[in-house]
This record gives sequence, C-alpha cells and structure tokens, in this order.
Amino acid sequence: MLQLKVIREEKQRIVSGLRKRNWAAQQLRVIDRIIDTDELRRSTQKELDDALAEGNRLAKSIGQLMAQGKKDEAETLKTQVATLKVKSASLEEKLNGLKTQLDDLLYSVPNCPHKSVPKGKTPEENKVAKDWTKPFPTLPENALPHWELAKQYNLFDLELGVKLTGAGFPVYRGKGARLQRGLIQFFLDEAVKAGYEEILPPHLVNEDTARGTGQLPDKEAQMYKCELDNLYLIPTAEVPVTNIMRDEIVPVKDLPVKMTAYTPCFRREAGSYGAHVRGLNRVHQFDKVEIVQIEHPDRSYKALQGMVRHVEKIMNKLELPYRILLLCGGDMGFSSAKTYDFEVWSAAQKRWLEVSSVSCFETFQANRMKLRYRDENGKLELAHTLNGSALALARIVAAILENNQTPEGIRLPKVLWKYTGFKMI
Repeated sequence: MLQLKVIREEKQRIVSGLRKRNWAAQQLRVIDRIIDTDELRRSTQKELDDALAEGNRLAKSIGQLMAQGKKDEAETLKTQVATLKVKSASLEEKLNGLKTQLDDLLYSVPNCPHKSVPKGKTPEENKVAKDWTKPFPTLPENALPHWELAKQYNLFDLELGVKLTGAGFPVYRGKGARLQRGLIQFFLDEAVKAGYEEILPPHLVNEDTARGTGQLPDKEAQMYKCELDNLYLIPTAEVPVTNIMRDEIVPVKDLPVKMTAYTPCFRREAGSYGAHVRGLNRVHQFDKVEIVQIEHPDRSYKALQGMVRHVEKIMNKLELPYRILLLCGGDMGFSSAKTYDFEVWSAAQKRWLEVSSVSCFETFQANRMKLRYRDENGKLELAHTLNGSALALARIVAAILENNQTPEGIRLPKVLWKYTGFKMI
C-alpha cells in the first residue's frame, strides 16, 4: 500500500508512475479521491477533538459550580455536555466510515514503478536485460516435449492427477518424484549457503497475512479459499514468510533479514487454456523455493541485484539456457516497484518459459504490514521488502527433461547427481 503521506506530498510522481502502469485518466481519479477523503477525515478528526475537549472542559466546570452551590448553572452545562456527547458519537461514526473508505481506496492502488522501469503495456514490451549468447541445446531427431517424455519414462502422471483432484495437479512418480525432491534440496542448499535462514511455514494463511503482501484485495480470484475457516492456500511462500515480520520493529543493525522456504504453491490460474499450457507449463499446484529479504531502503536495489545474481548462479549450475527480462510497467505485479523475470529455453517446445520473478516492493508491503526498523537515532521508518523464486520447479523440470534428452535417455545436469542418486533417466 502506498503511503498516504507520499501520495499527498508527491502526487505528480505517483500519477506519472501509475500512467507507466497504463492507468487511464478515469482510474487516476482515485488519487484525488484519496486526497479529498483524507482532507475530510482530517477536518472530521479536528471537529471531534474539539468537541471532546469542550466536553471535558465543561465537565470540570460542572464540578466547580456544584461545589460553589450553583446548581442551576451546573444543570445548564450538563445539558450542553449531553449535546456534545451526541455530537461526538456522530462524528466518531463518521470518522470510522471515512477511515474505512480511505483504506479501501488505498488498497485499490498498485505500487508506483521505479524510475528505471520501462514503459509498456504487454509482455512483448519487456526489456531483455541479459540474453543467452551460447549455443542452444541440440536435440536428437524426433525430440519429445516433456509431457511425452513423462509418459515414456513414467515420471509424472497428469491423468492420475485428474482422477485424484482435477486438471492441473500432476502426480510425480519414481525418478520423476526423486528429481523433484532433489531439485528442492539443491535450491534450499544454495539459499542457505547464500545466508538465508530456512523457514518451514504453514501452507494456509489468514486474511491479514494475504493482505499484508498484496494478495488481497487484488488476487482473490487466483487463490484457493477454505470458506469454513476463512483461510487461503498460499500461492507462494512469499506470503507467510514475509508476514513473519508483520508488526515488527527491526533494529537497523539486524538488516538485512534473509529467509528462504520451500512450499507447494496453489494457484487457480482461471482462464488458462490452450497448447501453451500443456504438461507442466501451467499447473494449479507446484513446488517452489522462495527467497525473501527485509532490507534498509538505501540498500534495497543493491539487494535486488544480488538476488538476481543468486538465481542466475543456480541457472548456470543447472546448465540451462536462460534470459533475464526487466518487466515493463504494464506487465508488473500489483505490489512490485521493479521486477526481473527469468525465462528458461524449452528446446523441444522451442519457446521461453518463465521460471522466476525477482522483485523489490520498496515500502508497499511494509506499509500494509507495519514492518519498520529503528535507525541509529531511534526513529522508526518503513523497511523495504524483496522476494524471488529460486526456483519454481514445474517448468524447470520441463526444461531439464526436454533439453537433456538423448537417444539413450535423459542425462541430468552434474550438479543434481548427488541429490537424485542417478545420472540418467
């Protein structure tokens, strides 16, 4: 959530940033509504404060008059106090309504993109920050996509997932399951070596947690909800892990806070159909290792570059062709101020598949979560939050299977041998 103070004091910068997100003039009116609502809230608060102060003053006078035997005058003031109480109650009700209205307006506004974020409306307008320059994998004749390889080598079963749950819930089997488990451990080991504390969080979260990282009220349609308990299945470990720091005050000396977690992720992905989402390209449940940082605002973009290098290091160890995209304003997530996407080359499908997003959210999430740090002078300031996929497994598995197929079988990257216990499928 954008800070109200920033909207009031830097309105033009916020409007320019939202235009970069392709907000139309009609949408931008919400900024004026926020400012107008806040003005009314402030004036109502002052009126309420004045009424309460006057009531307190009169109450003291009543006691003095009664002590002096001036009962009639005291009774007159009692009538005035009663009137002020009614007025104060009405003003308090109005104030609470304005606060709710203001919060709803603030929650509807996405983050303001960083000045380095390029303009653009669609994924096609994202900027290639780093392109693959080495040769792409050379596959044997009649190379198969990963869903056909899975059938041939009994690695995962999409039809069985339909039987057990529904479309988009694969069942991994045999060496497919061991590959999945090996990748998870490899990613966690890499994160721990990079200084991230491993967390094993719940896979269900409450509304406050989902709201803290920006999933609510923006992404309800993409989340699975347990209606009876009013809980949500997590779409990413970012949600519970970042919220560990909700309502916390972190000493500046303890920054950055670095955490990593493996979790399954659940996404409804409503409206996703067609050949481009076959196999593991888009599923409703997938495994992912997430990295999260809570950082000082002066160092957050340096931290972002460090997280990008971390993901890049993993991609190199997996010997997978990749490219890095700097997302344009129109393709960024609701909460992000700047995002880099990693895409892996799927040799059999001859297309790029997104496998990681690494983002800086500046104070957007911290403002929702009341996540602050105390500086050297004792002043409280909002921290910056960052997170990234390191990595999402489904499409990584797809690329490993497709890119490493040979007439003899599928040869795994060397870094995974000790994790899987086998070199070939």
